[in-house]
Amino acid sequence: MITTSLALIILSHQDQPVDIPKAELAKSAPCVICNANGESHGDEKPAAGVKYKGNTYYFCSTKEVATFKADPEAFMPPVLPRTMPKFDLMDTAGKAWNAEAMKDKVVLVDFWATWCGPCKEMKPIIEKTHAEFSKKNYEVLSVSIDEKKETLTGFLKKNTFKNPVLFDSTQTWSEWKVRVIPAFFVVKNGQVVDQWVGKKSEKEVRAIVEPHLEK
Repeated sequence: MITTSLALIILSHQDQPVDIPKAELAKSAPCVICNANGESHGDEKPAAGVKYKGNTYYFCSTKEVATFKADPEAFMPPVLPRTMPKFDLMDTAGKAWNAEAMKDKVVLVDFWATWCGPCKEMKPIIEKTHAEFSKKNYEVLSVSIDEKKETLTGFLKKNTFKNPVLFDSTQTWSEWKVRVIPAFFVVKNGQVVDQWVGKKSEKEVRAIVEPHLEK
């Protein structure tokens, strides 16, 4: 018979990632780290795997196991919809953006940086969909996570944006649990209703955003 204390110990162990023996690895599976970083390259022969909370996660490199074990919850599928984390920033035109300012809009919050190549590659795609949906109460907030505001200011002198640009002066990205950029969050009625990281095609972005817009 399992005592209460022993049962608690067993349950606590289930909450810790447990390595899967190499002989028991799946023949083909996606890498959880690459998927979370927006760098999915499909199914492949995994180099390692762990069990965590009743589920199995695989990795394309053994070095990624330590990253997962350090914070496994960071790699769990996001809960959608969920309450929007705290957001209170001012754009370069002096307008304050917070939950109240986003009310009655569908807002794509884009965390990016001037040094991020994929972020800049997504810019024309985001701008095109913004122009397409702007009459449906759709807005895009480009939130720079550059360390210095001067870096952003210099970048904007040579690069124009057709949507509000904000400097993340309060590390809002941390509240939103941003691990990699570009990171995108679709917000509606105070809720995060969709999200993704990394590059996507114009068709993919439209398919994510359009269902949340006014018909």
